[in-house]
Amino acid sequence: MAKKIVKKRKLKVFNFLIVLLVLIGLFFGVYELTKVPIKNIIIKNTKYLNDDYIIELAELKDYPSFILTNDYRLEKKLKTSKYINSARIKKKIGFIIEIEVDENRPLFYNTTNNKYVLGNEKEVKEDEISYNFRVPRLLNYVPDQKYKKFVTGMHNIKEDTLSKISDIEYKPNDYDKDRFLLYMDDGNVVYLTLTKFKMINHYNDVLKQLENHKGILYLDNGNHFQIKE
Repeated sequence: MAKKIVKKRKLKVFNFLIVLLVLIGLFFGVYELTKVPIKNIIIKNTKYLNDDYIIELAELKDYPSFILTNDYRLEKKLKTSKYINSARIKKKIGFIIEIEVDENRPLFYNTTNNKYVLGNEKEVKEDEISYNFRVPRLLNYVPDQKYKKFVTGMHNIKEDTLSKISDIEYKPNDYDKDRFLLYMDDGNVVYLTLTKFKMINHYNDVLKQLENHKGILYLDNGNHFQIKE
C-alpha cells in the first residue's frame, strides 16, 4: 500500500517580518520628511511689496513643514491683501518655495478722500506700503458716471509715462465733459479726454519733437502743441 505524503504548510514568518519592517521604515521615513522645514523662500515679480510683507502675510515667517504647506491655502492668504491681485506657489527640489506675485498696481492719489486708487479700483489709505507710491494726484472730484472710465484710462497708461505726471485735474468745458488736464513733471501740461487717454503713452516721443520748448499739448481735440511765451 502506497504511503500518502502530506505537505506541511510553512508559515512565511520571515517574509512577513521583512514586509512589516519595510512598512514601519516607510512610515517613520515619511514622518521625518514631514518635519523638514522650508529651506528657502523665493519671491518674484514684486516692485513695491517687500519680501517680509509677503512672508508674514503667507504665515511662513517660522519656516513651517515643506510637505505640509498647502499651496492653495498660501495663495488664498496672499489674495487677502488689497495690494495683491493673485499669487502662484511652486514647490521646488531642495525644500524651496517660490512665490510669484501679481501686484495690484497703484494708479493715483485721490485728494478728495485722501486715498490711493489701485488698478482694480480698490482704495487704500496711506500706510508703510502706499507711502512709497510715486503716482499723480487727482486734484478734484470726478462725477461717478465718468470716474470708472477715468480709472480704466489711468490703468492703460504705461508706468514710465505715469511716473512723469504730477497732478491731474478734471476740467470739462462746454464742448467736452470728459476733458482732463495733466500737469507733467517737466513743466508741460496736457489736455486729454477719456477716449484718448492711451495717447499720453506717446508723450516721450512727442518730447523729442518739442526741442526743449514748454507749453500746452492738446490731445483732446486734434494733436497740437502751444508754446508758452
